[in-house]
Amino acid sequence: MSTVQLSLLRVTAVQGAVPHCRLDQVHIRPVKQIAMSNSTSLDGLSREELGKLSAYNYLPSQTVAIIMLVLFGISTIAHTGQSVYYRRWFLLPTAVLCGVLELLGWAGRLWSYHQPLNFEPFQMQITCTIIAPTPLLAATFIIFGHIINRLGNMYSRLTPKQYMILFCTFDVVSLVVQGVGGGLAATASEENGRDPRTGGNIMLGGIAFQLLVIAVFFICAIEVIYRYLKDRPVPSAVPGERGTLTPKLKIMVGALALSTIVLLIRAIYRTIELADGWTGRIISTQVYFNVLDGAMVIIAIWLLNIFHPGVFLFPELGLRDSLEKPESRASSTA
Repeated sequence: MSTVQLSLLRVTAVQGAVPHCRLDQVHIRPVKQIAMSNSTSLDGLSREELGKLSAYNYLPSQTVAIIMLVLFGISTIAHTGQSVYYRRWFLLPTAVLCGVLELLGWAGRLWSYHQPLNFEPFQMQITCTIIAPTPLLAATFIIFGHIINRLGNMYSRLTPKQYMILFCTFDVVSLVVQGVGGGLAATASEENGRDPRTGGNIMLGGIAFQLLVIAVFFICAIEVIYRYLKDRPVPSAVPGERGTLTPKLKIMVGALALSTIVLLIRAIYRTIELADGWTGRIISTQVYFNVLDGAMVIIAIWLLNIFHPGVFLFPELGLRDSLEKPESRASSTA
């Protein structure tokens, strides 16, 4: 069947199911209902052709979905075990939660491969994949707060605790906004009178805010490392003990930097994607999502598996690190 015929069938199917729908909402209609109302017209279509009629405007790749499920599954199980073994409990509601949400999102895409015109898995994946990296960012902020504590508080404009509270609060705000937007977009339909673009715009605001937070965090982190390497404390900071940048700590800093960069790339992509609209070329191109969203989050979450803070930041099993000052730790061990 030609592209023109598919387009005509799509318009006919949508108008047949919902007479007053707008064509700019075709891609985000509950197409399961379209299939039910036009089963005779759709019977002869291949899976790929059905995918072009779906909310995605393409058929989600089964192979990619399975690979992502395996990679996120292994990472999530590993993070759970590592969190317990190294007693890094903060990774359970951050890295592990990210993995669980990604698993749900990619399970939705695999479901969509088997049922392209079912709107439920689309709702599931759009909501889960948009918010999943947010908890992982919280882990990044917490880990860097501990790195500041190791290097010396006088190289940071904020104390480690202030640093983590501030950025984690911003992260939660971003999560809530994205979650609300995702929920509104996923449940919008002609029946309830909700415009899916409203939820999309809210999601766009949330991801754009997250992009800003990541960018500011990255700039602040670069300043801390620069000041440490040049031994130039913040003028207003209270003088303190200069920590040692051990080989393991260097690796941890490098891994965290790379993780932040790929999450920044992912946030840029998501911002452009949502700004382009639900029917735009970017959101309708599968390879962009697979590479610039899925692969970026895979890299970020696996970096924390391979270069785990329990090994590279807290080398002693069960070491207590509650953001106390370096000199306090020195006096307590004297």
